[in-house]
Amino acid sequence: MKLKAKKVVNKVMDPKSRWEQERQEAKKQRENSIIEAAERVFAKKGLEKATMRDIAEEDNVGIATVFRYFPKKDRIIVAVAARIIEMEAEAFQAILERPGTGIEKMEMLFDHFIEENSPNYLNRNKLIEAFESYAAQQAEPLDGIEEYYEATRKVFRIFERIIQICTEDGSVRSDMDARETLSTLVNTFGIFAKKLSIQSSILMFKADPDFMVQLSILKRIFMDYLKPR
Repeated sequence: MKLKAKKVVNKVMDPKSRWEQERQEAKKQRENSIIEAAERVFAKKGLEKATMRDIAEEDNVGIATVFRYFPKKDRIIVAVAARIIEMEAEAFQAILERPGTGIEKMEMLFDHFIEENSPNYLNRNKLIEAFESYAAQQAEPLDGIEEYYEATRKVFRIFERIIQICTEDGSVRSDMDARETLSTLVNTFGIFAKKLSIQSSILMFKADPDFMVQLSILKRIFMDYLKPR
């Protein structure tokens, strides 16, 4: 039997709509470029000492361009922090989508935190640590802080789904409150890993044993604790 070929209609975008789409894409690209430049500047100079002019020079744009996208320095500080947390959400989402049981996904999370101790992640760990301290010292909430909160909520929502998998497939012990226990273990591991990563960059600090060894030991302890009895 001969099948009739479906007629495909290409919807041509009118020039005005195409121009607006391209304008929005260019605007987003410029915004991202400024945020990436700001991250590099903050990593080198710190949140307090870095200036908007430093960011403009790093991105090779005029300072007026930076202010057009980010009217206040606090706004770009929040944007950099939110971008880092968004990357964390992407990492959590990738773990969620990989095949494996709940407890295997927990192990992937621990491995992710260990990987974050590599030099590639060091500046971002330091920036988030600095951001949390900076935000806590402000008398009023930072301009745009809701963007950062939404990024953190995204991470939590993904983690909640991993917890659900753990409870549904029975891969973790059932004689505990899964949500409370898994959240505690992941928070503890993540904070400890971040602290070790930051301390390892201080020349006067000598980890004994090596911080990667410490994280591997802690991972084994946590994984043994989670296994069904």
